[in-house]
Amino acid sequence: MRVLRFLVVLTIVLTPLASGKDLRTARPESVGMSSERLARIKPLLQRYVDEGKIAGIQTLIARKGKVVHFEQVGKLDLETGSDLKDDSLFRIYSMTKPITTTAAMILYEEGKLQLNDPVEKYLPAFKDKKVLIDGALVDATHAFTIRELMSHTSGLTYGIFGNSAIDQQYRAAMFGEDYQFNFSNTTVNANASKIKTLDDLVNAIGPIPLQYQPGTQWVYSLSVDILGAVIEKVSGQSLDVFMRERIFEPLKMHDTFFEVPADKIHRFGTLQIKDAEGKLTVIDRPQTSDFSNDVTFFSGGGGLVSSAMDYLHYSQMMLNGGELNGVRMLSPTTIELMTRDQLSKEMRLRYDPRPGIMGDVSFGLGFGITVKSPRIRSGSKGMYRWAGIAGTDFWIDPKEDLTAMVLVQMMGYPPALRNEFKTLVYQAITEIN
Repeated sequence: MRVLRFLVVLTIVLTPLASGKDLRTARPESVGMSSERLARIKPLLQRYVDEGKIAGIQTLIARKGKVVHFEQVGKLDLETGSDLKDDSLFRIYSMTKPITTTAAMILYEEGKLQLNDPVEKYLPAFKDKKVLIDGALVDATHAFTIRELMSHTSGLTYGIFGNSAIDQQYRAAMFGEDYQFNFSNTTVNANASKIKTLDDLVNAIGPIPLQYQPGTQWVYSLSVDILGAVIEKVSGQSLDVFMRERIFEPLKMHDTFFEVPADKIHRFGTLQIKDAEGKLTVIDRPQTSDFSNDVTFFSGGGGLVSSAMDYLHYSQMMLNGGELNGVRMLSPTTIELMTRDQLSKEMRLRYDPRPGIMGDVSFGLGFGITVKSPRIRSGSKGMYRWAGIAGTDFWIDPKEDLTAMVLVQMMGYPPALRNEFKTLVYQAITEIN
């Protein structure tokens, strides 16, 4: 009877980690980290929640292929009061971009596309591009390429983060004349959008001039959404099907999708923003979210919902050189190519010009990369990462054999959280690789 009781208790203890069957937990000390120092993380998260700065936060750390920290505090749903759990689902927004780039690199490895292929080869709407320079239209020096899509150097823009003449044309094409994008109401924005499919997006922005000559600037843009359209044309499959069959199913990422299934809605939470009085206010709800209702626009730039453990499967595959549990997704040589600096020295200095950071970071194919040992932050040369607009962030550190992430669902999240979490991750390392 005692043995049976012990087994029941053991099952209960280990059940929360069952979703990571192939990524076992380990004592931090077994992989050169300190349990005592990792214990400093949860009070930091709790302080943010207790002070009303964030509704809920989840953090995960894995080193040498073992999960050493997986914590959450606060609420999944601010209206129902349900708590965050290990299997909660998050709008990862731009953390979709690395996965989309990975999907394209699968086709690259199969010889179905080349990085210097002109995008117009697959999407004729982008033929014979003009560039708007100082109010005048001039010919593009060359047709922008797939590599330039992956590195955000294509000449495209986003339309919602700036107010250039080209940004204004993008907004008019996507939402209508004089429409003002509003991050405080993402549902209204989506309903107002004319863009219902990737073909719609291609046809809408294809005729608009480029904002700059291809290959001369880094400008955050719809490039990875256009890359998704290329994947569809090359593969003959919709982006959601290609990703499911070629990435999610092989890596056992069963909680990653463009549309949240009805039977998983209870694990999907609210999205918040601070109102004028500084109070957290819900701006997107699980049942009515555009992430859970008849999704037809498969945004390679920001359309996925995922869980912490699912995203760990992806990032650990990358850290392992393209393989996870016997499933080979990419060659190590391809991972090295994706994390290679794609910007010129001048472009790199403009990529992130903040004091103490400028020149240390650059951009590869789908990832921001650290090209020098950080001067003012913890971390290593060779780290690569990306983040989502609602507060999700992850990074991979090959030198320390480490990957980590912080997951939040809030527009206008406190940016200090990311740096504070990263500091607490690295201060817990007791044995340097």
